[in-house]
Amino acid sequence: MQRISIQKPHTSFPVQEAIKTLRSNIDFSGENIKAICVTSALPGDGKSTISYELACSFAQNGRKVLLVDADMRKSVMRKFAIEGDAQYGLSHLLAGKAGVDDVMCQTNLKNLFLIFAGQFPPDPSELLGSRRFQALITTAREKLDMVIVDTPPVGSVIDAAVASRVCDGAVLVLRDGAVSYRLAQRVKTQLDTAGVRILGCVLNEVDISANRYYGHYYGKYYGKYYGKYYGE
Repeated sequence: MQRISIQKPHTSFPVQEAIKTLRSNIDFSGENIKAICVTSALPGDGKSTISYELACSFAQNGRKVLLVDADMRKSVMRKFAIEGDAQYGLSHLLAGKAGVDDVMCQTNLKNLFLIFAGQFPPDPSELLGSRRFQALITTAREKLDMVIVDTPPVGSVIDAAVASRVCDGAVLVLRDGAVSYRLAQRVKTQLDTAGVRILGCVLNEVDISANRYYGHYYGKYYGKYYGKYYGE
């Protein structure tokens, strides 16, 4: 198993509270919710940051967590690494080029393990639909407490819908002001059609100063921006 040092989770109070709220809502989404797929409608909605912060939050809460970077088209998860380098990643595992011990990284954050995306393959959706990916998630569910899978935006490619089939549910990240109601509905329909259980939606980068209710009651205490979780 490889070792790697990662950045500490975000220390801003508003972000901490929002992520804790998300973690708590997932805990109360039902029994045996252990494998979560995180996706978004569009690139730039912040799904990878949400995945990272959520995984760190579960780990700090005493859970053994595996964060899987399944965005094998445009991965940004390496931006959180500050020391060490992973030679192999998820694409190597799913293509049969490496084993689980070769791709799994033990981080400097207690209880948190990470698998990077690896080399970008020509057809990521085919790899995510393979038996190897299913076996990875199944084994991780048995040996760990939580699995967080970061996937590409579902509004762009089918990868998230494919990966979500072997997870217990999906969390959809939307950036406030960037996604139209029609697009959000289309994305939800895509996930529903694929048989994906949508646990809820994270509305990211909400400007509470523009909202009288939040601005009046929370603005001076929690800052200008925060993410809010809406359950089923």
